[in-house]
Amino acid sequence: MSNLEQDLARRLTDLRRVRNWPLEELAEKTGISRATLSRIERGDTSPTANVLGKLAGAFGLSMAELFGAASATAERHIPRNSQPVWKDPETGFVRRTLTPSVSGYHGAMIEGTLPSGAIISYAAPPVPDLEHHLVLLEGALRFTLGCDAYDLGSGDALRFRLNAPNSYQATGDVPARYILTVFTP
Repeated sequence: MSNLEQDLARRLTDLRRVRNWPLEELAEKTGISRATLSRIERGDTSPTANVLGKLAGAFGLSMAELFGAASATAERHIPRNSQPVWKDPETGFVRRTLTPSVSGYHGAMIEGTLPSGAIISYAAPPVPDLEHHLVLLEGALRFTLGCDAYDLGSGDALRFRLNAPNSYQATGDVPARYILTVFTP
């Protein structure tokens, strides 16, 4: 297990304990089994992007805030080898935290790489109406927000407020690689 995964497991445990929620209550709020939550907190398994989305929603945090707190550095210069990388064990999606969510800043940037054909879906935004700016660097990506679908090609940009179920699907023959900037109020 990577340092980021260990930090994330500790962060999730701390978030639950600060709220005085037993695992059963978190399971009820997220629809994730108590056994799975326990394994995640112990670091026995890495959560999927879908599971992290549910956890972020239960805690009222954006995904950027969830990861930022696990890897927070307020440094201005963040060398590539210091940027935390997380891989979704289910889809192969790779998330590199370029600039983490930290106190004093309203934005965070990630680089996402989604394997060809892979889909990441979120049933609900963790925090309603967060402003997002997405730039597709390589590949083809279908982004769906509620009933609206956007097919992006290399170099295309999309800005939106996350306020509905959403998904990312790499639709081309190569992975979709993008930069996503999330602004918190």
